[in-house]
Amino acid sequence: MNTSAALRRSHPDVVVVGAGIVGAACAHELACRGADVLVLDRAGIGGGVTAAGMGHVVVMDDTPAEFALSSWSRQLWLDLAPRLDPRQAFVRCGTVWVAADDEEYDLAAERRDALMRQGIACEMLDAQQLREAEPYLRDGLRGGMIIPDDAVVYAPSAADWLLAAEGRRGRVRCRLGAPVSRLTREGVMLADGEVIAAGAVLVANGLQAVDLLPGLPMQAKKGHLLITDRYPGVIRHQVLELGYIKSAHSATGTSVAFNVQPRPTGQLLIGSSRQFDSVDPAIEPAILARMLQRASEYLPQLPTLNAIRAWTGFRPATHDGLPLIGPAAHFANDDGLAVPTWLATGHEGLGVTTALGTAKLIAAQMTGSPDDVPIDPTPYLPARFRSTSATDGVSEGVAHV
Repeated sequence: MNTSAALRRSHPDVVVVGAGIVGAACAHELACRGADVLVLDRAGIGGGVTAAGMGHVVVMDDTPAEFALSSWSRQLWLDLAPRLDPRQAFVRCGTVWVAADDEEYDLAAERRDALMRQGIACEMLDAQQLREAEPYLRDGLRGGMIIPDDAVVYAPSAADWLLAAEGRRGRVRCRLGAPVSRLTREGVMLADGEVIAAGAVLVANGLQAVDLLPGLPMQAKKGHLLITDRYPGVIRHQVLELGYIKSAHSATGTSVAFNVQPRPTGQLLIGSSRQFDSVDPAIEPAILARMLQRASEYLPQLPTLNAIRAWTGFRPATHDGLPLIGPAAHFANDDGLAVPTWLATGHEGLGVTTALGTAKLIAAQMTGSPDDVPIDPTPYLPARFRSTSATDGVSEGVAHV
């Protein structure tokens, strides 16, 4: 018997670091393509920023690259939805973008026209139509825009579903409570010193990716969320102010914006805040109060509702607002990366939305089949931060798995 060949076969084709929604989606896609995948996580499935977020599945169009990935990935979610079960709480509730005045209404109309030109279903709402869509919003709002195909999903359960899905050509195994301390020339080393060899490594553990590759251009963007008791029918759609886009893409300071989401339980999930000046996970009463005051300006009934829990999370934000999806060779540590190493992180607040698209993008690169995806991978390549030509990174370290 060829011992070295048997040893190689005992190694997973890919080690995925991180069992959040992005790591789970990547593991699922790679297994669908026939890979033997081992997923490692320091805690459990769907924890970290996946558990802390709102779980929205939305089209965002601040840049062409953001639109390409979010709209494609949203369609992948809509295609997947019939296979999910009630535990994933996938609801096609739609998004209502609220315009407070004529200026915001005109901006919403411009956005509606741009989205419709790109095939996204949406329509304008005048003041009366907005009142009919969301009766509990305050009087005096100018109107808004509705995108009916946006959705919400309970992301931790969706991550669990993706890791356990059946009918794949390959397989997915998970080792939880297995923190990765560093990347090695063979694969990864766990905190207890165990080395796991692999054909390739995919780093998909959000902000913790910086611990493994310290040069990554990411920073923490802290956010607060609050959930209420059950009030069925108070909110029917995900509702956001148009200023949310500006808040979501702010690069400094602290900002808040009105964002409320109905959960299938009848609860309301309320956000959102963004701040760069804190890495403390503690709830900050002043920031939470500011966020809720902003929400109350749109939803006057809010102060009468019973809040049951508030929490914080840290979004992994890149310097240009786009995720890192591709080879990690430009960020190698001192040991080098003999094993092909890849990144799928830096999604900030769109990790759930773009998880399925990210998985297909990275799996196509890792398996050498870029024609499998309908969008250009170049804007998301990590090499854009270290090379004059972002496409340089595509050919470095590409290995079939």
